[in-house]
Amino acid sequence: MTDRPPLPPFTAETAAAKVQAAEDAWNSRDPERVSLAYTEDSVWRNRDTFVTGRAEIVDFLTAKWARELDYVLRKSLWAFTDDRIAVRFQYEWHDADGQWWRSYGNENWEFDGHGLMRRREASINDVPITEAERRLTGPRTPDEPEVPLH
Repeated sequence: MTDRPPLPPFTAETAAAKVQAAEDAWNSRDPERVSLAYTEDSVWRNRDTFVTGRAEIVDFLTAKWARELDYVLRKSLWAFTDDRIAVRFQYEWHDADGQWWRSYGNENWEFDGHGLMRRREASINDVPITEAERRLTGPRTPDEPEVPLH
């Protein structure tokens, strides 16, 4: 099995790097690319949906990004331990009718010794916004401040 650094046990620096790598991958909106960060038998809870394994992850993300158009995400490290990371995040997207949304959430991640995520639990709430209220319009810039909570 190939390692996916950074590997546990995490430090503040390596946990932050893992969070940024996840943000970058999810912003690619490439389900295959994203799925490679997870174990073959990874278990997810995403809102009220339960997903197991890479194939289901790909199917889930394919449907998600067909629904959540022009998706842009920001993640920030909340806490970490040896093999776990907690993240808070926001993402913006619009639906097929043109309604913009900001989705707020928290994720709990657990990793195996190879740096692959074996468990992901996400709680997410959606708030309708106008296009003028958007804050996230592209990839993170090096000097971008942390996204405000509201």
